[in-house]
Amino acid sequence: MTPCPLPPRIGLAVAAGLAGAGARVVLSSRRAPHVEAAVGQLRAQGLEVSGVVCHVGQPHSRQGLIQKALETYGGIDILVSNAAVNPVFGPALDADEAAWEKVWPRPLSHAPFPLGHAHPAPPIFNPTPPRPPKIFQVNVTAAAMLIKLVVPHMEKRGGGAIVVVSSVAGYLPFPALGPYSVSKAALLGLVKALAPELRARRVRLNAVAPGLVRTRFSAALWEDEATRQRVMSSMGIERLGTPSDVAEVVTFLCSPAAAYVVGETVVVAGGAPSRL
Repeated sequence: MTPCPLPPRIGLAVAAGLAGAGARVVLSSRRAPHVEAAVGQLRAQGLEVSGVVCHVGQPHSRQGLIQKALETYGGIDILVSNAAVNPVFGPALDADEAAWEKVWPRPLSHAPFPLGHAHPAPPIFNPTPPRPPKIFQVNVTAAAMLIKLVVPHMEKRGGGAIVVVSSVAGYLPFPALGPYSVSKAALLGLVKALAPELRARRVRLNAVAPGLVRTRFSAALWEDEATRQRVMSSMGIERLGTPSDVAEVVTFLCSPAAAYVVGETVVVAGGAPSRL
């Protein structure tokens, strides 16, 4: 039985872009059916792709992701950290303490972050009942831990490239997504903090900040015509982005063509304001 094609997703487009450029990709998702569908979809295009179930918010799952990449391809050259959650929707000022608790994680002992071998890495499933997802834990801490896990393996191969997927919301908070926007702003700081350390190890760390992209994740901002027009007007854009718009930039940042690009965040947002 052939899995149904997945709807457009940034991670899927990135996996396709990297594999199309010659990378051997390990991709992941929290849900096994999504992993199976993505791998089948990309292999049907003649791309070399493997997959693993992984919840990047869980240390053992991250370790499993990295181990999968090492066992499958023997090393890791590229990591793309793309996982994100948003359990809070509505005006930021209306978010109560319980809502912000979903954003800020309690102190935890984390294992290092997952890595990828010239491809994005996937999440693993932990049978232990998970706590409610915390935006900061998945959107920020998991990315940092994945980086920590993968860097030693990249050093063994003479270096590597890491791309973190942030959001233009880190510069220009999306309406009704205040806490999520805060987490994405934190990723921008993470890149600036880690890039100098990694550069000394011959590992380039950069980020992309997508704007409003037509995926299920952002559907609340574009499915309704009135909402879509209002959001597009507030952002000063003429169309929604596509996953491939983002994937093209990620593929560039992972390539030798971007060898002199370090510690930067490339905004892919159709002209939405982001900085001076």
